[in-house]
Parts: sequence; C-alpha cells; structure tokens
Amino acid sequence: MGIFTLYLEPMTPEREDRILKVLDKRQDNITVVLENVFDPHNISAVMRTCDAIGVQELYVLNTRIPMHKKWGAKSSSSAAQWLTVHQYTDAMACFEHVRSKYDRIYTTHLDGDAVSLYDIDLTQRIALVFGNEHSGVSEEIRALSDGNFIIPQVGIIKSLNISVACAVSLYEAFRQKSLAGQYRQRGLGPVLYDQLLKEWSRGQLTDPEK
Repeated sequence: MGIFTLYLEPMTPEREDRILKVLDKRQDNITVVLENVFDPHNISAVMRTCDAIGVQELYVLNTRIPMHKKWGAKSSSSAAQWLTVHQYTDAMACFEHVRSKYDRIYTTHLDGDAVSLYDIDLTQRIALVFGNEHSGVSEEIRALSDGNFIIPQVGIIKSLNISVACAVSLYEAFRQKSLAGQYRQRGLGPVLYDQLLKEWSRGQLTDPEK
C-alpha cells in the first residue's frame, strides 16, 4: 500500500497540471471546526474529506485536551500537508478568527431548535462545527454559533461517528456549491493561491492508492 511522500523534485508538466487542477477547485468559503476531538485518527479522516471536496482550511480547537502533535497518518494519507490547519487552545480567539472569515457558523447538536442539514443554505460562507466523540459540541461553543443542525436518521442509534458526520455534511455542501457553480471558478484569492502553488510545488504528489 502506497503513501504520500514529500521531497524536493523538479516540477514536471504533469505534476504542475495536477497541482493546478486541485488548486482551481479549492474553496475559501467553507471550513470545519473540530472541538476537543480526542482521537487523531478521527481528525485525520476529516482532513481527508476536506481535501476531497476542496476545503482548504481546518480549525482544531483544544480547550480540554493537549494540542495534537501529529495526526493518524494512516487515515489521512498525509492529507494534512495539503491543508491549512489552525490549532487553538482559546475558544474566543478561535471563533473570532472564524467569524472574521465566514458569515455563518453552524454546530451539530441534537436540540429542539436544530434544523435538518438539508434545510441549510450551504452555498454561503460557512463554518461547520463538530464536537468530540463523547459529549459533542459544548454549550460554550453552541452559544457562539448561529444555529444547530442535525443529519436526518431513521435508525435506533441517533448518532454518527464524527468523521462520518463530517463527511456527510461536507458532501451536502459540495452538492449545493456545485449546483451553484462555485466550483466552476477559482475559490481562492490570488495571494493564497500563489502561496499554496509555491508550497505544493516543492513536494511530490503521489496517489496514495497506488
């Protein structure tokens, strides 16, 4: 089984073409916030989904657990190296940063005021917040959001693994944003686009499934 590797190598036309195709689909109008997620493999799985649908930045908030030093590389196939990951230990500082860039913040929480994921306009500039594996999104973070949403389910167990819940939510955002034509144009500003192009060009992109 192959893995992503990162080392210096001259840019080839094929490699440049692949990097440009990926960068052209990256979006700056959607992000994910993970609050006190314990298992680094869950974070890594979220990273891989973010990369898959063009989410460039991810916020990892640790107010009750130590900051993560590494992710579960097996789940992410080193997706972290292609994302912009912000780690915070202060909730207010984290959400001030998120609020400065995104118009709406939604948390996943089973509550009476929660709306269906499919009833949210995900074509906006949005941040989706997912809580830890045991207690979900905290009351403090829910108070900083614009609302709660749930993923409709008809089974006995009314919860999903955090990485699965995030994947379902992000792919619904991907569907809505695709229909709105947001993937038909560059989603990143020129400064960030050029910065990532330079950073990515230094690394070797290989297919993890080969």
